[in-house]
Amino acid sequence: MASFGWSALEPLSLPVRDLAPVSLLQSLLAYPPVKAVLPLPILAAIAGPIAWFFRGTWATLDAEALAERSAGKAFDYRPAACLGITAVVLTLQEYYGGRQFFHSVLRPELLELHATTWPWLRFDRYGELYAYGWWCLARSLGYVAVPFLAWKLLFREDSLLDMGLRTRGFVKHLWVYGACLAIVIPVMLLVSQQEDFGSYYPFYKQSSRSVFDLVAWEAMYWIQFFALELFFRGWMLGALKRSMGSAAIFVMAVPYCMIHYGKPYLEAHGAIVAGVVLGSLAMRTRSIYAGFLLHVTVAVSMDLLSLYKRGAIPRVFWPGG
Repeated sequence: MASFGWSALEPLSLPVRDLAPVSLLQSLLAYPPVKAVLPLPILAAIAGPIAWFFRGTWATLDAEALAERSAGKAFDYRPAACLGITAVVLTLQEYYGGRQFFHSVLRPELLELHATTWPWLRFDRYGELYAYGWWCLARSLGYVAVPFLAWKLLFREDSLLDMGLRTRGFVKHLWVYGACLAIVIPVMLLVSQQEDFGSYYPFYKQSSRSVFDLVAWEAMYWIQFFALELFFRGWMLGALKRSMGSAAIFVMAVPYCMIHYGKPYLEAHGAIVAGVVLGSLAMRTRSIYAGFLLHVTVAVSMDLLSLYKRGAIPRVFWPGG
């Protein structure tokens, strides 16, 4: 072999990298037949404890709805108006409230402004953050301004404070927030084992670039969550509970689950549980605040957990360049 010069050849170096080890749990969660049916026994297992914990709240809502119907009042148009407005708002959000609309319609205009008269926009650096700013603004307008203004025009006698905005008794029910959080955290850790978890969160992919990017994103995330809680757990339940009682919670949970389509599969199923639990919690405390705290705690924790698992926690305050 030496006569052919083979001994002088250097070992071939291939551009390979070690693959991350995959646990048995991760393998099972990624296997489609297992992943597809896994939520069903989990939902069945937790349905009983949820019903037991909130049975008093549901019974109170049913008794109040029965009293309303027994009073012989005129036909209640609130459910029809509420569900009609909900359909319109969610349709507008889907077609005009997302980043796709921003990139196709608003982005070209902002790019021109940045290039000509408004260089302080720094669109070259913060273009994607502006896109999420539009998403946050659209959610706030769609979830709050549109339904609340429409409701006040249609039902002037209704107090908007009864749509989950009263603070009385909030501190008294903080223990419920803690109990729900203790249940949700293990579920969140389970979801974080999915292969698509690390690539999905945070939504704003530049969150790892700087502390400013992360804080700006989380601030918009919080605002969006407050608007979302006000819409689903405040306005919708406030509008439906008079006629539907505890069934209003489950009606609300349907569109709430559907807005999670496109997210990781297990999380979309988790939205069913979250809708029922957060709705029941809002009706128990008569406010959205405990549910809002629970929602943002879990959401921010998922963002930070994803960044941590990828080693992408930001270490500089301002983005460079």
